Amino acid sequence: MTIESFTFGTQGGVPVPGFKLHNRLGVTMKVVAYGARLTELQMPDAHGRLADVVLGFDTLEQYQASDAYMGATCGRYGSRIRRGAFPLQGETVHVSCNEGVHHAHGGGEGFDRKVWKAQIDAPANRVVFTLISPDGDEGYPGAVVASASYRLSDDNVIEIVMRGQTDRTTVINLVHHTYWNLAGHDAGDIRAHRLHLPADFYTPIDDDLVTTGEVRSVAGTPFDFRETKSVGRDLPAVPTASGGYDHNWCVNGPAGELRLCAALADSGSGRALELFTTEPGVQFYTGGHFRESVIGKGGRRYGQYAGLALETQRFPDSPNHGHFPSARLAPGEVYEHRMEVRLHAGAGVTSPSDRTE
Repeated sequence: MTIESFTFGTQGGVPVPGFKLHNRLGVTMKVVAYGARLTELQMPDAHGRLADVVLGFDTLEQYQASDAYMGATCGRYGSRIRRGAFPLQGETVHVSCNEGVHHAHGGGEGFDRKVWKAQIDAPANRVVFTLISPDGDEGYPGAVVASASYRLSDDNVIEIVMRGQTDRTTVINLVHHTYWNLAGHDAGDIRAHRLHLPADFYTPIDDDLVTTGEVRSVAGTPFDFRETKSVGRDLPAVPTASGGYDHNWCVNGPAGELRLCAALADSGSGRALELFTTEPGVQFYTGGHFRESVIGKGGRRYGQYAGLALETQRFPDSPNHGHFPSARLAPGEVYEHRMEVRLHAGAGVTSPSDRTE
């Protein structure tokens, strides 16, 4: 596995570093310091033909102008917090509201908008991004030192590790926000992709797309992906303002242990992936807000359902629901969120695409 560095534009006159990781099987990915984000993933299909399977933009300026969080590390709290307020140590914390009256993905100037410090950890074959979030950043208490690292192995596994430490009790939920289209970022539609989510429960949302606090069984609902099915099969029955799925699934198995949370496959190309996480939840979003006005890589217009996101996480609005997995972080503790994306093509496609509980 090799790592090369490049410059991905400038912000405030300062170069924004980027890195290209390449393995012996021909997979290449690019990550950049703006938002500690994944911007490109070239992956072969069943016949060895390469395609970029993540949505994104060609330039730094396009990322700066977008609010789609493409490929970004979101924080300090990814996902939504109702009305930008939550209780913490006997007080009410107020954070910025950037999605109507609610807080989303860390606020208007969240971690996705920052240029992280970057370095190559050569012995570990990985790129490490670090960020210092000061006390009061977007309203959050305590200073946080955050990191996000990327590693591409020679057996086609992408390892993403997010960590954080604080000097004052706070909440944290770092979320990786890549949009996938295994047929290619410019293929246009992910509804034929086949998806497996090993989760018996999900958390319903209201008309503002904010979690209500209820935990509901997936049985007999459009949210049941315990047996693999196409993304689009039950999509018309999902009543949300986002025009599709934008919900959190409660991943089966103990949080803190790396376990399967999603398997995705595209039969046309023979590409597939399995996603493993240590987190208790995964947000499945079908890109319902995309419209043709979003111009992505190579001038491609990204329309509705152009890509899907699988965001491993603490549950949305967890700080307001004591029965949800806690997002609190105290001084002396280390927050750690691990993800593995295991890529498959050709013969390997049958295993992840045909999974059942």
